[in-house]
Amino acid sequence: MSAHTQQDNIQYLYEGDQSKLYSGVLSHHSDVNSDESKGQVKLIWKIFWFLLVITLIEVVMGMKFSHLMPRGIANFLFLVLTLVKAGYIVKVFMHLGDEVKGFITTVLIPLVLFVWFIIAFLADGSFWLRMNDESPARHNSAIHQVTHE
Repeated sequence: MSAHTQQDNIQYLYEGDQSKLYSGVLSHHSDVNSDESKGQVKLIWKIFWFLLVITLIEVVMGMKFSHLMPRGIANFLFLVLTLVKAGYIVKVFMHLGDEVKGFITTVLIPLVLFVWFIIAFLADGSFWLRMNDESPARHNSAIHQVTHE
């Protein structure tokens, strides 16, 4: 009998109707009141409160304290807090924390390179914009156009 006709075969569930994967057919917990289920719920609530506190710190810092500190420091703090939140979300809710180190590295190295790529292009664009604005040739051309009109 092939794997496609066996209803109890795990491979069939992945290849066939995937709603069975999430409907409880492959549930890890048979009882939602079990200690394991309660532990998972407690962990989710703990992470929720942690993420909420970080978000509140960001909001309060943005509303009350961002004008009191240099912009570079405020931006750095926002970036760090946002990366901490993103890390927790990816680790816990996207289950990257449960993966083997090789897979994590395979995901994170391209991500870091992509972020570096964006920063490099923004810096390069800023440089060219500044260079064009300060260019003597551009300045002389603008003066030349104004005097001939």
